[in-house]
Amino acid sequence: MSRRPNHLAGQTSPYLLQHLFNPVDWRPWGDDALSLARESDRPLFVSIGYAACHWCHVMERESFEDPAVAALLNERFVPIKVDREERPDLDDVYMNAVQMMTGQGGWPLNVFLTPDLEPFFGGTYFPPEDRWGRIGFPELLRRIDEAWRLRRGDVQRSAAELTRQLRAIADSPAPATDEVSWQAAGARAVEELADRFDVRWGGFGAAPKFPPDQALRWLSASGDPRAAGMIDFTLQRMALGGMYDHVGGGFARYSVDERWLVPHFEKMLYNQALLVPEYAEAYVRTKQPLYRRVVEETLDFVRRELTHEDGALLSSLDADSEGVEGKFYVWTPDQVRAELGREDGEWYCEVYGIADGGNFEGRSIPNLLGGSLAERARGAGVDEDALAARLAPLRARLLEARGRRVRPSTDDKVLTAWNGLMISALARAHQVLGRPEDRDSARRAAEFVLARLTDGDRLRVTWRAGRAQLNGYLDDYAFLARGLLDLYETTFERRYLDRAAALAGTVVARFEDRERGGLWFTSDDHEVLLARSRTAHDGATPAGAAVAIETLLRLAVHLDHEPFRACARNALRAYAPLATRMPSAFAAMLTAAALDGGPWREVAIIGNPADPRFVDLLRAVHGLPRGRIAIAGGPPDGGHAGLPLLDGRTTAEGRPAAYVCSGYACRAPVVDARSLATALTG
Repeated sequence: MSRRPNHLAGQTSPYLLQHLFNPVDWRPWGDDALSLARESDRPLFVSIGYAACHWCHVMERESFEDPAVAALLNERFVPIKVDREERPDLDDVYMNAVQMMTGQGGWPLNVFLTPDLEPFFGGTYFPPEDRWGRIGFPELLRRIDEAWRLRRGDVQRSAAELTRQLRAIADSPAPATDEVSWQAAGARAVEELADRFDVRWGGFGAAPKFPPDQALRWLSASGDPRAAGMIDFTLQRMALGGMYDHVGGGFARYSVDERWLVPHFEKMLYNQALLVPEYAEAYVRTKQPLYRRVVEETLDFVRRELTHEDGALLSSLDADSEGVEGKFYVWTPDQVRAELGREDGEWYCEVYGIADGGNFEGRSIPNLLGGSLAERARGAGVDEDALAARLAPLRARLLEARGRRVRPSTDDKVLTAWNGLMISALARAHQVLGRPEDRDSARRAAEFVLARLTDGDRLRVTWRAGRAQLNGYLDDYAFLARGLLDLYETTFERRYLDRAAALAGTVVARFEDRERGGLWFTSDDHEVLLARSRTAHDGATPAGAAVAIETLLRLAVHLDHEPFRACARNALRAYAPLATRMPSAFAAMLTAAALDGGPWREVAIIGNPADPRFVDLLRAVHGLPRGRIAIAGGPPDGGHAGLPLLDGRTTAEGRPAAYVCSGYACRAPVVDARSLATALTG
């Protein structure tokens, strides 16, 4: 590896800094690199990845650290490194291009551009020589260079046509003339999911399997009688398999097999943020101890390993340690017995499937696929929680022992969007389970983002080493606004509602497509790229447009603010023609549309929030499934100007009182939790 830094010096992205001493003369995306390509008449080689990406590391070791490959790249191309988590706008444009060229996508994403930024060839991982039906990377570079020098016209015509298609994708169709039924689209989505449901292992489709968080969320909202079975089976199988970390809590990014046994070991903040609410919601419905444990253990993992000392939430843990994927997480029976003693060690190995020969490259990924704790407890005639309590100190000892190993690296940048997702998850977990530490973690993360990633009414994308950077995307505004609204409905601290409303106002002002409806991914003063995206389908995270619509509709109820409601409805009309083509790809949008599909239940709780009777009323509301419920609360005469749900509300003879309104009609106030639950469900 070269000891001389390249042009990535001064960057803060851990992913970019991983490549700082490559012999490839990497540059960050920006005017310097783009100008160099134009002035030298060289194509751009843009390589996009992220810090926890296993195959990014492999390609770095095999090719980007090879002096011969580096010399070819440096002489014939302008090499650019991009962190997809910082620049999802670039990733979206050029991922679409590579998918159109090859039929597949993923990371690392490697794409060749003309100096005018038009793509003409690309792919994902390229090996160092011809292998697995893939061309070797050095040979690819030579062929691309030859085409650029000798067949320039063909290359430019191909790039221009691909660019035309990319812009056509960005130019989504205008709203349908006839009303498109979101209800019908939702029913079709359920059918699509039911057709793809894996009745043996849960989830949808074949391996590799990604956690289907948005599909589960839509099924939960759909009201379809088949939904609960698909949700519960999938949540259970994911929690029993090795994709869930049975020693330290938390989920890996995906499973490489159909059983959820063997994970791709990186652990992303957004996976925890999106799965926790689904397990919490399943616990509300079933009260199964498994779901509660998953929520608690996952959030404990986030606090322990993905939290900045000032409360912000960090991005990810790598899949590799000591250059080996998964080494940090796997065990042999001898290792377990050495930590726990023979008797406890053998029992632990039997429970968690840790055996000689292993289930992953000679070692074992702990899992419960051989029998859940509930099944084992029934067989032993004991309570499931009692069995879990017996295992807890053994797990803690193995966690301590694992902590002495060489740890995977941490991508410690703070992303506004992902923090917003996790604030929502922490808030919902506190609502359901009542653990104060979850509420406090949500508050600390919110205060960090509001203090260090906010510039007036604008958001920044990322913070690291004291520097906040980049102009916020729709996801930043939408995810954070929803998180702050969820935190308000948890704590009734007015500032969170006000900040959520301010962010929503920026969405309407700077992201709305006023010609056709819908929401742009980039703001009206963002860097101009090859195409401006209006993506409405879900990816690794829910579509920002869908979360924005959901939040606008919820805020419209809280604030009686018609412009928010109008923007959301215009966007739904714009996206409806797209969503009806393959509804299950638009699960978050379907969930948002359902919020506009009927009357809301508006709940106002008046009293001292520290009063146990107030807390009981609040728990009665929080203990209900998600849906069209807006909750406001606080003391009487407590600065509620501009909050219609609290206007004119008082306590009942000094006791905390709850008011329930729906369809422009209000019930008489109630003062006990049972009566409130009846009023909300009856």
